[in-house]
Amino acid sequence: MIKNKKLFTVMIGILLCLIFSSVQAQEPYRAGTTSGNFLEIGYGSAGIAMGDAYVSVVKDISSIYWNPAGLGYLTQSEFQVMHQPWIADINTAYVGLGMVNQRLGTFAIGFIYAGFGEEEVTSILMQEGTGEKFDGLDFSVSFSYGRKLAHWFSFGATGKYISSRIWHESASAVAFDLGAIVNTSFLSWTGDQEGGLTIGMSISNYGTKLQYNGIDLKRPIDESPSEAGNFEYVPARYETQGWELPLIFRIGVSAYPILTSKHRLTMAIDALHPNNNSEYLNMGGEYALTIPGFGMFSLRGGYKGFYMVDSEYGWSFGFGLLFHYLNNRALKVDYAYRSIGMLGKMHAYTLSLTF
Repeated sequence: MIKNKKLFTVMIGILLCLIFSSVQAQEPYRAGTTSGNFLEIGYGSAGIAMGDAYVSVVKDISSIYWNPAGLGYLTQSEFQVMHQPWIADINTAYVGLGMVNQRLGTFAIGFIYAGFGEEEVTSILMQEGTGEKFDGLDFSVSFSYGRKLAHWFSFGATGKYISSRIWHESASAVAFDLGAIVNTSFLSWTGDQEGGLTIGMSISNYGTKLQYNGIDLKRPIDESPSEAGNFEYVPARYETQGWELPLIFRIGVSAYPILTSKHRLTMAIDALHPNNNSEYLNMGGEYALTIPGFGMFSLRGGYKGFYMVDSEYGWSFGFGLLFHYLNNRALKVDYAYRSIGMLGKMHAYTLSLTF
């Protein structure tokens, strides 16, 4: 046992060194050049509490967001809803439903919403307001599938429709997510693959561009105001530029320094390569205590944004409660808190039901 513990410590150190060496502090690349950035906020209180280090850990319906391969680990159908008040009175929410077919795999549908509230419409002549109000709304609808192709390998895919609206202007796009999770017996206390080192990877939001269009872009134009006899007002429309979606590549590892019938400690680290910022790391951990006849209690913590230049992200914390009822069905309540520097403190609330 002592030799195994020493080996475990050495291997974890080697893995951390390898991952840290692959990410170096760098200037942000293409910062502010993508649209639909509500897609990279993070959804699911458990993953948020672990500092978004969740690509190799996720095994519930929030896999729709983090890594669709996690859907292959669902043994029961699950419904989940999350509310996450965001900065500047923005409200975000997530709803997911997954149906498990023991032979075919898991089919799931997800909905992400970001509402920006209402603001007064002003102009140069009416700086106190015109009496009108404008608003903004972003959402995406996802259809996902995940399945265990082998007892050590799971694969998943998601197709999604994305919509963004600012007052009378709107844009839409379609995108795909792909993910995989590999279980190994490496670092396993028992020698089986379920308790060993897990490797997860996903690519999110690979798709078309968002290009806004609407009635406010229509303008009458006099092409030759100095000439008489031509058309004075020619109907025209301004053409906006298309903006890419926030493409994110995640790869992560997780392991169990403690794994018994009642106690489980999970440690995870993710490396992220976005198309609109510098590369960075997320780290997190979870301690889960199984209570016979009741369910499970979990404590989580993490840090988001190692090596991210000028990051306002930082520590996050949270907990989860799982209650068993009616033939091993479960009710899950999860909470997450995280600090975003000068932007404030955020809270996320998630309720899940298996059936």
